[in-house]
Amino acid sequence: MTVNADNVRRAGPPQASTAPPGGSASHEVESVGAIFGKVAVLMGGMSAEREISLMSGSGVLQALKSRGVDAYAFDPAERDLGELKKEGFDRCFIALHGRFGEDGTVQGALELLGIPYTGSGVMASSMAIDKVMTKRVLLAEGLPTPKYVLLRRGAYSVADVDAVPTTLGLPLIVKPAREGSSIGLTKVVDASGMAAAVEQAAKLDADILCEQFISGDEVTCPVLGSGPDAKALPVIRIVAPEGNYDYQNKYFTDTTQYIVPCGLPAGEEAVIQDMVVKAYRTLNCRGWARADVMIDRTTRKPYLLEINTSPGMTGHSLVPMSARAAGLSYEDLCIELLKTAALDYKQEGAA
Repeated sequence: MTVNADNVRRAGPPQASTAPPGGSASHEVESVGAIFGKVAVLMGGMSAEREISLMSGSGVLQALKSRGVDAYAFDPAERDLGELKKEGFDRCFIALHGRFGEDGTVQGALELLGIPYTGSGVMASSMAIDKVMTKRVLLAEGLPTPKYVLLRRGAYSVADVDAVPTTLGLPLIVKPAREGSSIGLTKVVDASGMAAAVEQAAKLDADILCEQFISGDEVTCPVLGSGPDAKALPVIRIVAPEGNYDYQNKYFTDTTQYIVPCGLPAGEEAVIQDMVVKAYRTLNCRGWARADVMIDRTTRKPYLLEINTSPGMTGHSLVPMSARAAGLSYEDLCIELLKTAALDYKQEGAA
């Protein structure tokens, strides 16, 4: 199946499934919703990805309500997180992206409040959002990731910047170490563009990641579950205009194609799925995540770029797309994720 970005965006989340023959739709919805208690869908937040988070959260909220869940929108940028406890929320679906939502900060606050939440815990979240730390962990476990150079804002010289193309070759990628959705990312094709690319990334993060560019197929692979039960969903191959899968082409253009089944040569999809699940377990992720991978055009070797522990859930997003290819509707995906809400540390006396 080849999906055009515009069609995905317009379609939005699928409509709620109906009850099986002979069953009662209203009874099924009520019984599913009663499991979870009062649910907050955390969306918006204070990161550069706020706009996308609001889109994700709106889709999740609609899906949960369609299944009878007592769910409410909650924007941490507009309300104090302490209100979650005061208002009796039983669990949270985190649809926040980027800083203050995907980096362990909200997760830590929910741990203190004792409210179970979807997605990875504090440590896994804080490691995975940091692309440099993720690389260090992956390399320590023998998992392939592109070569890199780390520059720190205020600590690098002109000579340091000029030396990067010699070390990594051209083209190369420059990006903030802790931003998502390709925000602040630049593909440098000529050494003369290095200074501007580093300056742009430094506006968003103190750590600037300069990364070897892998030319070839760009793919992504979601994972659901935890520990030994973690399973990879189908791989999606991404075909963006001129190979430029940036913020605009991810969310707001009509020409990016998402191909699932991915159409890779025999055996490659399984290799990528195995590698992604190993990386997911290595970082101790739980619930769900999505890993981005580049496949070298010549050698066909896959390289892990990063792992997103709070992926997008818009009508344009890749985890719902992969789940549909595996036979899991948007609503069912949201319910399955909500079932995995948990705490790193169960509080004494908690049920």
